Amino acid sequence: MKLSQFKFKLPPELIAERPSDNRDESRLMVLDRKTQTIQHKMFRDIMDYVDDGDTFIINNTKVFPARMYGNKEKTGAKIEVFLLRELNAESRLWDVLVDPARKIRIGNKLYFGDDDSLVAEVIDNTTSRGRTLRFLFDGPHEEFKKVLYSLGETPIPKYINRKPDEDDTERFQTVYARHEGAVAAPTAGLHFSKELMKRLELKGINFAEVTLHVGLGSFRNVEVEDLSKHKMDSEEMYIDEAATIIVNKAKLERKKIIAVGTTTMRAIESSVSTEGLLKEYSGWTNKFIYPPYDFRVANALVTNFHMPMSTLLIMVSAFAGHDFLMEAYKEAVKEKYRFFTYGDAMLVI
Repeated sequence: MKLSQFKFKLPPELIAERPSDNRDESRLMVLDRKTQTIQHKMFRDIMDYVDDGDTFIINNTKVFPARMYGNKEKTGAKIEVFLLRELNAESRLWDVLVDPARKIRIGNKLYFGDDDSLVAEVIDNTTSRGRTLRFLFDGPHEEFKKVLYSLGETPIPKYINRKPDEDDTERFQTVYARHEGAVAAPTAGLHFSKELMKRLELKGINFAEVTLHVGLGSFRNVEVEDLSKHKMDSEEMYIDEAATIIVNKAKLERKKIIAVGTTTMRAIESSVSTEGLLKEYSGWTNKFIYPPYDFRVANALVTNFHMPMSTLLIMVSAFAGHDFLMEAYKEAVKEKYRFFTYGDAMLVI
């Protein structure tokens, strides 16, 4: 498969700027791979596609307020700092992206907060845009994190042309977010409300939780025509024993196993036994799934509508089938489905 096979025309007005009024009231396009048919539903209708004993695998990562604005010493130039991950809690070291990168050198100090209450020093250039910052803070780590996060804002994607508000603080997070570490939301999970999950549980549906801390690598442009040459950034992930027990029981009983989101799918496909069973895991994954690919754990997928030529679209195509998916995307544009983070959902069965 070549990158150019994943192009499609997306009218800019279909990019969702805000979430739907209620989580489970977004639209749902259902793709049936066996019959090659497409249905148009509401997300809460997902109830009709699952039965007692079926299992949803969800990514319980939690987004932290990763985007900060500071000023450079002496010049006072405004600098955007995007926190990627904490490298060392004791030394207050963080891996970050800075913008504009050309203005920032090793040794520069950056000041944050109205009263310059937090200071950071640039100690390393990790990439052309990336830096390592040491925050100069004397108090305990918990207090430092509180100060840091109070100065950060919800990292809604840049294509949403507005400042994040209180609504985003809640809606850019799944209702089951638990383990902090993501800089972007696992978007397929945003459609699940607490009420819908309760109704699914009453129907006998199980939920298995895994953790993959979504980084920016999933959204990085693919710049090679030959997909086998694209390198994904590594993301931290965890699969515990409880999740493997739920998933493997469903697998052995030939139940439906629905991966909620491409991040979940990447996590579970990164830790599978030769018999196709889910294994415990703690570490990192840089797995890039592209066609052709033999999926070994989940037999259904919930996902959003993704950008042309993105790694996310490419992965969904490996699951749904390239021609069928591209036909569905044409239909989505025609039917004015909403795209990307706050957009509508797709169920592939």
